[in-house]
Amino acid sequence: MFPALGFGARLPPDGIVSHEFALNGNPQNPYCPGIEGVLDAYHKTLHAVQLYGPTNFAPCVNHVAKFAAAARDGNDYFILLIVTDGIITDMPQTTEAIVNAASLPMSIIIIGVGDADFEAMEILDGDDVRLTSRGRMAERDIVQFVPMRDFLGRNGDDSAAIQARLAREVLEEIPDQFLSYMQKHNVKPKPPLLHRRDTVTSVSSLPVSEQ
Repeated sequence: MFPALGFGARLPPDGIVSHEFALNGNPQNPYCPGIEGVLDAYHKTLHAVQLYGPTNFAPCVNHVAKFAAAARDGNDYFILLIVTDGIITDMPQTTEAIVNAASLPMSIIIIGVGDADFEAMEILDGDDVRLTSRGRMAERDIVQFVPMRDFLGRNGDDSAAIQARLAREVLEEIPDQFLSYMQKHNVKPKPPLLHRRDTVTSVSSLPVSEQ
């Protein structure tokens, strides 16, 4: 199950612009069954709302950060995937939200779709210069930005090769970001669970015939 949020749309019935709404229309339970469930919710919502600017990321970043802030023991690590085709319009607020989230068990992946100017996304990526906000520097780099156009329209590439290359690029920084959080916060790996064979009971659903 994946929680899925939408942003940048006028919602029915009153047309209020929202930058943080449940993609499945259920704010009490925004979870979708698998990737197919997310795509299904997206297509249904696309016909029910009016896409509307500006493009604000901070509300969704802060939404996930609230859950990450309640899970600092190392048992959970959150990954926020943002897919956007627009130029970010709340750069100061998003930068501050990311700097605040950098101390939490979470990472952010941004995929840019289309030919928009994604220069601001490169800044958020923070590979060359660590993000700062209000004089505070992010504890660590938690953002990976990938422009989709870099993986499309290449002669001789089949879809499987493109998908594999895109997946590798999208997930490239996650292992190091995960480990950096655990190391900075001194979270030790827990020992593996051991199962004793003599405590396992086998239960069959087949009827037992009487002799």
